[in-house]
Amino acid sequence: MKAWEMAQEIFTKAQPVIRKEEEQTWTDNVDVSGFYDDNLSLDWGSNVPGSGAPEKIMVAAVQALENRGYIVSEQGYRYLEQGLIAHKEKDFVKLHQVSALLRKELAEAHKDEDSPYWDYTCYRSFEQYESAVEFPQAEEIDIDSGEFRDKIYGAWLSQFIGGAMGTMVEGYTFSNLCKAFGDVKGYLREPNTYNDDITFELAFLDAFSRKGYEVTSDDIALSWVGLIPCGWSAEEIAIRNIKNGIFPPESGTYRNPFNEWIGAQMRAGICGMAAPGNPRLAAKLAWSDGEVSHANNGILGEVFNAVMTSLAFVNDNIREVVEKAMEMIPSDSEYYSVIAFAYECCEKYGTWQEALEACCEKYKRYNWIHSYPNACCEIIALLYGGGDFGETLHIITMCGIDVDCNAGMIMPLLTIQKGMRIIPKELIHPAFSELVTYMRGRFRKITLEELVDDTLCSIKKAQK
Repeated sequence: MKAWEMAQEIFTKAQPVIRKEEEQTWTDNVDVSGFYDDNLSLDWGSNVPGSGAPEKIMVAAVQALENRGYIVSEQGYRYLEQGLIAHKEKDFVKLHQVSALLRKELAEAHKDEDSPYWDYTCYRSFEQYESAVEFPQAEEIDIDSGEFRDKIYGAWLSQFIGGAMGTMVEGYTFSNLCKAFGDVKGYLREPNTYNDDITFELAFLDAFSRKGYEVTSDDIALSWVGLIPCGWSAEEIAIRNIKNGIFPPESGTYRNPFNEWIGAQMRAGICGMAAPGNPRLAAKLAWSDGEVSHANNGILGEVFNAVMTSLAFVNDNIREVVEKAMEMIPSDSEYYSVIAFAYECCEKYGTWQEALEACCEKYKRYNWIHSYPNACCEIIALLYGGGDFGETLHIITMCGIDVDCNAGMIMPLLTIQKGMRIIPKELIHPAFSELVTYMRGRFRKITLEELVDDTLCSIKKAQK
């Protein structure tokens, strides 16, 4: 049946009715204006749910675009100022208009030829990336063993622990955390598993469970729009793009100023778990996942974390894992310059606080949700933590910035290396027995045991 025939059938079968006055609405008595006003308002001023840290995403959009080597016009800055005033005054007529005009300015921003961003190679495909690095030979892993299950169980549990610790303090500086809470080494409140970061890993797992190692970015994109109602920054724009028929890699590049933020870097763990001892495969999975919402350095951030996770299955020296993963990031990329600087700081300074201060100063022009300052925190915590679970968690927590993303990615490395025994008992909370999300479908609520079983089943199915 053709579309015109479908439409004609709907039209001809429609039976006339007389609606009551209260039924004569397009919105079924929903305050649709208020809904969209509230939604837009979040772009101009919001607070992180877990920690209350403030964020103005429209300010950050201008910042992110300039970080990527573009010039935002003076007119764009005038719109930004007007938007901040309109938001403060709750003038939503003006706010909707100014928001549209500012987004137009961002879409038309010109390349800044003098920006150091363009001194580095931009990586636009996995093939280009793969040709620039060398991967070690994949190592055989007994995925049917109890030891492997213990590592997967520990990896997810460690991510819950890191995420729970991080959501309490994310979005603040080291110095302000010290002033407010002192030296944080334990939970500041009762922990839970409600964290938006992990939802995207579950969407990857959904696609991977069906397609295995043949999974594509399109497969992952469809899992996103089916399972995830909304996102933030790069992910939210990607979801909107996909819903409008714009699929990867364009979903990550079309009018998406945030595509080098932490969003891809924060969801790499599952890619490394799915490719234990095989960093090339982990990198490939991470690239397919990353390009749904990110590009270039944003994807390399996910590759870096995925490769570290994969290597952790076959190397119990955390410093070597970091060093070997760095070798699999192209040395002519800007992302490599960031992690190399962080590593050099760890070699240079006697304390992690000194290394953190140096990295924060160098990357102060980047938003706290950008991948760069957070990658520095990961390396600092791993190297100064020395493989000790409690101390690594302590350092990554006190580093501040986007703590839940960072802790959620690096804490599993240590448990994969050493097993469940490495986790201090006081960090294992009953709340971690069940994961609660805002997703649609089977991942709305899932027990830790079910998540582990799903992960193992998907890996075994993929390796057949």
